Amino acid sequence: MTTTRVGIIGVGNMGEALLAGLLHSGTSADNIIFAQRSPERASYISSKYGVSQRTLQEVAQSELILLCVKPKDIAAMCTEIKDDLKAGSVLVSVAAGKTISGIQSIVGPGIGVIRVMPNTPTFIGKGAAGISFGAGVSPAQSEFVTNFLSSSGIVVEVPEELQSAVTAMSGSGPAYFFAFVEAMVESGKKLGLSEEVASQLAIQTIAGAAGMLQESGKSARELRENVTSPNGTTFAALTTFEEKGLAQMVEAAMAASAKRSQELA
Repeated sequence: MTTTRVGIIGVGNMGEALLAGLLHSGTSADNIIFAQRSPERASYISSKYGVSQRTLQEVAQSELILLCVKPKDIAAMCTEIKDDLKAGSVLVSVAAGKTISGIQSIVGPGIGVIRVMPNTPTFIGKGAAGISFGAGVSPAQSEFVTNFLSSSGIVVEVPEELQSAVTAMSGSGPAYFFAFVEAMVESGKKLGLSEEVASQLAIQTIAGAAGMLQESGKSARELRENVTSPNGTTFAALTTFEEKGLAQMVEAAMAASAKRSQELA
């Protein structure tokens, strides 16, 4: 499918991230077109990536279409483009909560549907995506989508009923991390550090810890235990986390994210 015409509907943050992944995986800019309502955004995307803006109807006639619109707009968008879709083409939805069967019921049985839950680190090549395939997707189509997503991070295939869990884990996950860093910086400032110094230390500490998880081959539990001396400073901090119910808060937050994903269906 190296010469496949790929259309992207909506090039906001996630649409742009997937566009960058397509180009990084070797898809030619000449084979990518997009539709975008905002003229300013469209001009930015065209000039930065060398891809062409086309009408929604033209984009819908691509062999592979990335639907990068908000979940609330998916049904209306599928209804708008269904008559322009080519038999045998495939739609890739990145909308949280929107099911393959729901999209299929609008566009009809002759169109393949793939459901993907990526996350924003895809933009810098460090994404994590869960992918589920509808019955009408060919092996070549599934391989093409998996490969271009893999060029921007990791991709795991999951049964569609677990997509809400993927949303709670990695789809929403970067925001948990950002919120934790925000709290660290604010706490550092209260302890006397400047915002600049607190930010530098927090970011490097988190980045270094993530690097250790990736490269050491050790589990998070083992690395945590290695750095926690009995009755030491880290022990005091972790004891406070335990007393305040950190694990229970994370569990409740992820359950809320998964529940909301299901509600969006």
